[in-house]
Amino acid sequence: MDEVLSGVRSAIAVKIYGYDLQELRNIGAQVRDVISEIPGIVDLQLEPQVPIKQIQIKFDRSAAARYGLSVGNLAEIVETALNGRVVSQVLENQQFFDLVVWLQEEYRNNLDTIRNLWVDTPTGSKIPLAQVAKIDYGTGPNTINRENVSRLIVVSANVSGRDLGSVVDEIKAEINQNVHPPTGYFIQYGGQFESEERASQNLLIFGSLALVVIAVLMYFAVKSVSAMMMIMLNLPLAITGGIFSVAVGGGVLSVASMVGFITLFGVATRNGLLLVDNYNQKIAEGISLKQVIFDGSTERLVAILMTAFTSALGMVPLAFGTGTGKEILQPLAVVVLGGLFSSTILTLLVLPALYSQFGRYLVPQTKKDTVVIQDFYTPDETSILIK
Repeated sequence: MDEVLSGVRSAIAVKIYGYDLQELRNIGAQVRDVISEIPGIVDLQLEPQVPIKQIQIKFDRSAAARYGLSVGNLAEIVETALNGRVVSQVLENQQFFDLVVWLQEEYRNNLDTIRNLWVDTPTGSKIPLAQVAKIDYGTGPNTINRENVSRLIVVSANVSGRDLGSVVDEIKAEINQNVHPPTGYFIQYGGQFESEERASQNLLIFGSLALVVIAVLMYFAVKSVSAMMMIMLNLPLAITGGIFSVAVGGGVLSVASMVGFITLFGVATRNGLLLVDNYNQKIAEGISLKQVIFDGSTERLVAILMTAFTSALGMVPLAFGTGTGKEILQPLAVVVLGGLFSSTILTLLVLPALYSQFGRYLVPQTKKDTVVIQDFYTPDETSILIK
């Protein structure tokens, strides 16, 4: 998947673009040496280019022009002779096969044969290829990579023990300070962190939207802004446990961890709603505040513990499991598990204390029915008040 997304099989790819291969390799070596000392960098390597023996054909443009030939014509002749060209198809046993024209194998590696290839000129004469090209053995790179119509060389690395974002930021700072490519050469960054940056932006937007939706739903449930704010206090209580679990697990905040925090928001607010809504109902019945806190907490204790326990129980296999896929599911489960623990414990301590101080202001104000009070007299003139 890394190779599909960024063209390299690593989390970080420093791509150096330019036109001269040797200069690209020199800049790549500088980049490799600069970032090699950054903590967390592993599997650091400069893209290998091995010099290999090859037949090199260098066209003489001036000589070709004298015969009325272009470099394109000559290149097409050489490509046909050495790489082959499909000129037709042959039907055999109800199957089509390409008919390829090229030199036989023993001649493709023979310099004399290549030099004496006949080239047709516009005047109708034939000349050997050696008259318009220099053909000899030489050495060159085994591969030349291109991207965006430019040559490039890649310095790749993976990350261990640190989060990807901070390592990439440090790499950029070190390269900007110590590597100064000449005019015509430039550096770009690719790899897994590009997807992480896009995902982080999306999570920030949709996470904020989730918080707004949760707040609106809480308001319609309790009909009070103050009560809604008290329920939403469960979010920082849950985040505390999630952050602690991330720190214990290595301190790496990944995209999966952020998804876990968003998942945790809904689970955490549910526990607060169970308590506050029950408190409000009892206050509306006219029960004293002290009794409301005691009865409301004991009545909802089992429900809160059971909902938190069942949610946490489902995360245990993911948090402590091993095998393929754990790098995606494990960070999410660790965050949810730690957040559930902290939010459940702190909810049972913090919300009752807050409600005991501000509970009288949290009950939704409803308009009470009014009944007309009338006086009437019985025959014995005893006044009876009817309400």
